[in-house]
Amino acid sequence: MSKSPILDHKFYDQPSVFQPENLLREARRQKEITELVIPEICILDPDGDIEEYVIQKHDAKLNKAWACYHTRLFEFDHEGQKIGIIGRAVGASFAVLLAEQLFASGCKLLLSMTSSGQLVQPMEPPYFILIEKSVRDEGTSYHYLHPSQFSFLNSDLKEKLNNAFNDPSIKIFTGSTWTTDAPYRETAESIDHYKSIGVHAVEMEAAALYAFAQARIKNVICFAHVTNQMAKTEGDFEKGEHNGSEEALRVLLTTIQRLNS
Repeated sequence: MSKSPILDHKFYDQPSVFQPENLLREARRQKEITELVIPEICILDPDGDIEEYVIQKHDAKLNKAWACYHTRLFEFDHEGQKIGIIGRAVGASFAVLLAEQLFASGCKLLLSMTSSGQLVQPMEPPYFILIEKSVRDEGTSYHYLHPSQFSFLNSDLKEKLNNAFNDPSIKIFTGSTWTTDAPYRETAESIDHYKSIGVHAVEMEAAALYAFAQARIKNVICFAHVTNQMAKTEGDFEKGEHNGSEEALRVLLTTIQRLNS
């Protein structure tokens, strides 16, 4: 047995017994869902602010084909294309559970936009990071990939997004994050360590989503919306107008437009 028992008895080359397609089949039966189409592009929105924004401003409607037991999928139109969104998908294990079910339901591209705490300070929050790699300090990724320090954005997707964000009004750069399962256990020593290796921010989903994407050969892109300095000062967690949803949606739609071109 290893020094970290969570890493034992992982069989990376073996198929899973419990398949998302089977759960969704039974969910559709129980819920009497006959529609089978969800958008090919979907968004995970852990905070739920973007979901509320597109419901209010983009007339997003409930997708009746989504058979998940735990969430609702809304969809809205952008330039003739339907885009799905799930709000409040917080944490690595929940995000990957939803990713598995989304791709099993017909999703082809999944974007995640998560709030994040600042570590290295290149500018004052709020701003965005296109996450190119994330520290695997959560449990889910180790069920998908052999142990390593980081999970990575797919290199082809990263290349396609080169110079995609040219709007000077949006503060965004490509960088790294630390994915944790336990935000209230971020000690000063841990924070100092990740700062020392140049990690820009801390969040709760990216490492697991990228590990899932690599193992399952799926298209996943994660963004961090750096909104706070872990509430060490009063007045933290301010995202801007519409709780930052307008700018966050612009980042997401710019990504989609670039990948469609």
